[in-house]
Amino acid sequence: MSRIGKKPVQIPAGVTVTVDGSNVLVKGKRGELNRSFSGLVTIKREGEQVIVTRNDDTKESNAQQGLTRTLISNMVAGVSEGFEKKLELTGVGYRAALKGTALDLSLGYSHQVPYPAPENISFEVPDNTHITVKGISKEQVGQVAAEIRAKRPPEPYKGKGIHYEGEHIRRKLGKAAK
Repeated sequence: MSRIGKKPVQIPAGVTVTVDGSNVLVKGKRGELNRSFSGLVTIKREGEQVIVTRNDDTKESNAQQGLTRTLISNMVAGVSEGFEKKLELTGVGYRAALKGTALDLSLGYSHQVPYPAPENISFEVPDNTHITVKGISKEQVGQVAAEIRAKRPPEPYKGKGIHYEGEHIRRKLGKAAK
């Protein structure tokens, strides 16, 4: 039984939620998000809350209830506060810079690695070894951060590469430990 799915989603001031069958449109000060959900659940807006209920007691509808409630909650949080992921570059000569809205990365290759900013995503580079990915969609922010990290994932011997802030990299000892 879904415990998360039973909790109503609170709508803060300044955010409007429109429910049209299985489609939900959320508008706020940072933008708007639209998403269509499964027919296994019913979505209703009651006052300043959005309530997700199951249509039957199957395992699939139970899972969809929790997923739908969490996705709607993330949409509401995204248009009101937004989401961000922070990345760190570790290694000699590894740098990041902004060129317009695009990210220009020096990752130890013989060339620069450009990464254009997708729609609804912005980058901040407080210094040349830190990147902040910001946006209103939690899913999109996480995907863009993962794609940037994949350009040079951290290696286990020296720890060089791009990693999330606070991520622990398991280090290997190498040949000297033998």
